[in-house]
Amino acid sequence: MTAITDSWQHEYITTNGVKLHYVTQGNGALMLMLHGFPEFWYSWRHQIPEFASNYQVVALDLRGYNDSDKPKAQSAYVMDEFIKDIEGVITGLGYDKCVLVGHDWGGAIAWHFAYSRPQMVEKLIVLNIPHPARMAEGLRTPQQLLRSWYMFLFQLPEIPEALIQASDYQLIETMMTAGVINKNAFIKADIEAYKNAVSKRGALTAMLNYYRNIPQQRMLNTDWSILEVPTLMIWGESDVALGKELTNNTEAYVRNLQIKYIPNCSHWVQQEQPELVNRYMREFLETV
Repeated sequence: MTAITDSWQHEYITTNGVKLHYVTQGNGALMLMLHGFPEFWYSWRHQIPEFASNYQVVALDLRGYNDSDKPKAQSAYVMDEFIKDIEGVITGLGYDKCVLVGHDWGGAIAWHFAYSRPQMVEKLIVLNIPHPARMAEGLRTPQQLLRSWYMFLFQLPEIPEALIQASDYQLIETMMTAGVINKNAFIKADIEAYKNAVSKRGALTAMLNYYRNIPQQRMLNTDWSILEVPTLMIWGESDVALGKELTNNTEAYVRNLQIKYIPNCSHWVQQEQPELVNRYMREFLETV
């Protein structure tokens, strides 16, 4: 990995009043990658070199994460702001559209961005995050409410921070490794990288504020139309947080949809099965 990462560039861009850190490699059309919780750009380490031969790959640290700005106000972590961030990154890098790739929270942002700025998304790739309409429906079922227990815990002030910080951020390691089928997916250095990112001043509360603002937002109550952007969904079937049934009926909301299921694979799909994820992404990009 060291030889590959030598050609990666760490850069910053100011957009929507915040300075965001990103890692980039390659030249060509823009492929913008958005990570989830509790990650940072590093979760795309297996995809950056794979697609740098055809694209300028940009793996962003979302606002509040790792080396990006961390506004203190809880109100700074709402979908409208995330969408403006992404729009500013695309235009600030000199592009008018991109291939948008998102996992978990990054995937939620990618869905909303594709709906609000469809002309700026050439193709959409989402990993282990359902369409927002299906997520809203899922949260009305007992099984998904049980899977999403942590979302309710995160609404509390201070207690989630204390739990995550305890025993040298042991909960971060547990989150990343407990449900993984391929036990070689994360080496010790990977876990240390995630712990170090979360431990940066202001990061943990900022990351949790994404969840704390869900009840006040319209994210789960929007009238969803048919998305015209060609979309690939990749889903690790052994996700302990999001049930596979959340993918059902996604075609009712997306005109041009492909779904690729990966059995015996956790929520961290692009890190646990990177070669398969990369293959599915490349097939979609080359044929659709």
